[in-house]
Amino acid sequence: MDAQDGAPAADPILRAGAGAVVDGDRAFVRRAMRLPLLSPEQEVTLAQAWRDHQDQTALHKLVAPHMRLVISTAVRFRHYGLPVSDLIQEGNLGLMQAAARFEPAREVRFSTYASWWIRAAIQDFVLRNWSIVRTGTTAAHKSLFFNLRRLRARIERGGQDVLTPEGRRMLARQLNVSESDVAHMEGRLAAGDRSLNAVIGVDGDSDWQDLLVDDRPDPEALSMARHDSRLKKRWLGEALADLPERERRILQARFFSDHTITLERIGAHMGISKERVRQLEHQALTRLRRRLGDIPGLQPN
Repeated sequence: MDAQDGAPAADPILRAGAGAVVDGDRAFVRRAMRLPLLSPEQEVTLAQAWRDHQDQTALHKLVAPHMRLVISTAVRFRHYGLPVSDLIQEGNLGLMQAAARFEPAREVRFSTYASWWIRAAIQDFVLRNWSIVRTGTTAAHKSLFFNLRRLRARIERGGQDVLTPEGRRMLARQLNVSESDVAHMEGRLAAGDRSLNAVIGVDGDSDWQDLLVDDRPDPEALSMARHDSRLKKRWLGEALADLPERERRILQARFFSDHTITLERIGAHMGISKERVRQLEHQALTRLRRRLGDIPGLQPN
């Protein structure tokens, strides 16, 4: 059955979610539900007029009767804690996308085609706004997010709210995800977001954020680290200055330049062999370690 053919059945769903629809939207919902459905021939005529001539009147006549499809789909997602009016707005965007891409020559009812776009738009909105933590980054994870509750109730036969290990394995196989993904999503859906500004206890003397541990170094440690860095840099400069010029140039090229220069290139530049450069480098490092080792409290690497 086409989505449009079953649209009148949306009334019980709307009644079930009536508490989530604010008073300002009720008149809009009633008007949308009273609009007559289109025949297949009318759909084709209106879709062609919009596609070929950008007829705004035809577009309005095409999408208006399908507002009931948007509303019924939006109400089905009301359990995620988002305003139904916002879900309807997102569904409207999906409906307009469907109208822009609909090809009447394919002989598919517009309601059937639009239902996919409407549901996709609402699902994307739910995933973006259900939590401040991003949820459902892949198609499999999105399917897990939207089907976990339903499949959990079917697998556990409504007996408990937490999946058993066997139930978790069954659900992971059905949705082609790992068991750890199922466990993680189950915890995310059960916990929700919590504010760090929420008070602790009855008296409310402190917030949750007061219990967070700051792992960053304190200002005193930062100041000491900067002081030590400047001191070590000065000592290193003095130790390098005491080296013979050729050894100092080799160490600077090998360890203190933006791009490390090979022994072969240094040898070619200085007119000596690569092996001789290696010997001078080793000799210079030995001198440098000895010089820095004479400084009390400094352990050179």
